Amino acid sequence: MSVYLGAAMATALMLPAAPIGAAPPRAVPVQVGGDEVLDACGSLAQVRGLKADGDGFLAVRAGPGTAYAMLDKLGNGREVYLCDGNGDGEWFAIVYPTAPGMKCEVGSPIAKKRVYRGPCKSGWVRSAWVEVMAG
Repeated sequence: MSVYLGAAMATALMLPAAPIGAAPPRAVPVQVGGDEVLDACGSLAQVRGLKADGDGFLAVRAGPGTAYAMLDKLGNGREVYLCDGNGDGEWFAIVYPTAPGMKCEVGSPIAKKRVYRGPCKSGWVRSAWVEVMAG
């Protein structure tokens, strides 16, 4: 056995074992409402700042972090409703229509906070790539 191969095997044995095919973390549902006066999702925003030489999309994820499964991809100019955040301001919970003119039913108050169940899509996005337009 060569010295290089022996050193490589020793290094491999010291590394922590990562589970093969580890599942992403459990989804974090988007919550809407929680106020008797304010809209269920308080702000309208638009995807902005994606670079043409980058991925060209904003990943919509099942929870607030890159370890969560990717659910969808949104491009620059796509309008979304901001419904919640993860507390540190890095991730927003969003609701967004799948067709022009589609109503997501988040523009009116919902007194008790609840999981959003449609008719639009929902998920989590990095806050750095959305700009608040209203609310």
